[in-house]
Amino acid sequence: MNFLLDTTAETTATTDSGTWDRFIGTVTEWATNAGIKILISLLIIFIGFRVINFLSRRIMKKALAKKADKTIVKTLAYVLSLTLKIALVIALMGYVGIETSSFAAIFASLSVCVGLAVNGALSNIAGGVLIIMTRPFKIDDYIKVGDYEGTVEDIHLVHTKMRTVDNRVIYIPNGTLSSSTVENYSAKDLRRVDLTFSVSYNTDVEFAKKVILEAVSAHSRVLNDPAPFVRVSSLSSSSIDIAAKVWVINDDYWTVYFDTIEAVRAALVKNGIEIPYNQLDVNIRGNVPSGDDRKETESK
Repeated sequence: MNFLLDTTAETTATTDSGTWDRFIGTVTEWATNAGIKILISLLIIFIGFRVINFLSRRIMKKALAKKADKTIVKTLAYVLSLTLKIALVIALMGYVGIETSSFAAIFASLSVCVGLAVNGALSNIAGGVLIIMTRPFKIDDYIKVGDYEGTVEDIHLVHTKMRTVDNRVIYIPNGTLSSSTVENYSAKDLRRVDLTFSVSYNTDVEFAKKVILEAVSAHSRVLNDPAPFVRVSSLSSSSIDIAAKVWVINDDYWTVYFDTIEAVRAALVKNGIEIPYNQLDVNIRGNVPSGDDRKETESK
């Protein structure tokens, strides 16, 4: 009986030892083959991505130095970088041992499914291509779309990145941009500053126009050609409104806008011209009863 137990224990120990040896052998074989390939692939991906980013930046920098269009250069550099990274990953998958043909079939099937699920994204891509081709705006232009306005920082295939004046970043889908009304404030070199100033009805209008014209024309960044324009624009309920229109270089718009408001206000005050505020004149007609008459009326 003891002999049988010893034999069984020895057989079990031998079996466990063999299983463990096979496990160690399998792990060792994997580590010396697939494991090393995976490590090499990860290293190549790390180095390759850095090289691709470096080359993309260099190409973009040289293209911009030659006065190439900034919008097209940045967009093409982004697409080139993304394509090279995808190609590198697929090539390394084949090196590791993953069947790329079956992966390509799976990827194609997934692409169809994803394409059906993200039909809006496809319209955004189409919108991005349309924007790059038709060029309603470019990078660094100041635009307004709907309720948003700001400076265009990047144009990608799916969305456009815009920075507002208060330093917020807004991503607008290209599908929306391509089908919306876009106001491009940077399309022309010159821009007109339109202002309206109100004076009292008791004011000498010609004198007020002269004071306003001198104040806006004195600004060093206001252009003489086209000449500044100052005329009465409307007769409001409490004031005479005088319009002042001056032309400036596009980049000077906001500086001139705020400077001229302050300059005209100071000039009006200096020359004693009244700047009115909303008021209501009440005229009472007929005899107003005295205090005794009111008491007698109330007693009746």
